[in-house]
Amino acid sequence: MIFGHDFYHGTLRRYIIMFGNIFNELQVERYDSSGNVIQKVNVPIEYGPKQKFIRRVTTDPQIGREQFSTQLPRLGFEMTSISYAPARKLNTGFKLKKNLDPDSVNFSSTYVPVPYDMSFSLSVLVRNAEDGTQIVEKILPFFTPDFTVTMKALPSMSLNLDVPIELVTISSEDTYEGDFDSRRVISWNLDFVVKGYLFGPITANKYIANTTINFKNDSNSVTEPALVASSVITSNSDFGFTIVTS
Repeated sequence: MIFGHDFYHGTLRRYIIMFGNIFNELQVERYDSSGNVIQKVNVPIEYGPKQKFIRRVTTDPQIGREQFSTQLPRLGFEMTSISYAPARKLNTGFKLKKNLDPDSVNFSSTYVPVPYDMSFSLSVLVRNAEDGTQIVEKILPFFTPDFTVTMKALPSMSLNLDVPIELVTISSEDTYEGDFDSRRVISWNLDFVVKGYLFGPITANKYIANTTINFKNDSNSVTEPALVASSVITSNSDFGFTIVTS
């Protein structure tokens, strides 16, 4: 337990899944000499560094579990670093609140999230140049230079966030080495920054449902004090007050 709180929201895991889902279900089309589509190849995506996939391609395809041979083209991605983003910092004293039951005075709250920039690397691995340019061309037009995704950031409080994903750099590399029998792998490397937030612990609280206030002046008169009772309307209203004076 750190700083007196034990919590885990799984937010970083959701950022990783969100990033991978953006590039899921890509396809590469193969054409004949007349320009007709003769084949559509699904491009699988997996979390991990590109060096791992390149090694699988260049070694014996029978090596590994279930005689696994890496399919190309394929995508690999990983989170490479996390850094604090002070330019997006919000007022630390502000709180986010959520009343899960409109007829109850109970609610959950947490302080505003802390901004962090998460760097991701996406690797496009192909055997021929045409596949690589086709995949990259299907990705780049959506990043100008960022692409915004709505994510369920804190499901326990039904909180969604719009998360900008910025494309930073693009580079390509031909990893062909060795003799003519060696397998050739061309890789495109795309670096992104996910501008996200991380949340602290969630606490349980209660609204002030009723208040009683005694009013009287400061003179020496014997005026009786006025008793005012305010009752909060249910949270599914406009949060007005019903005031009863006696």
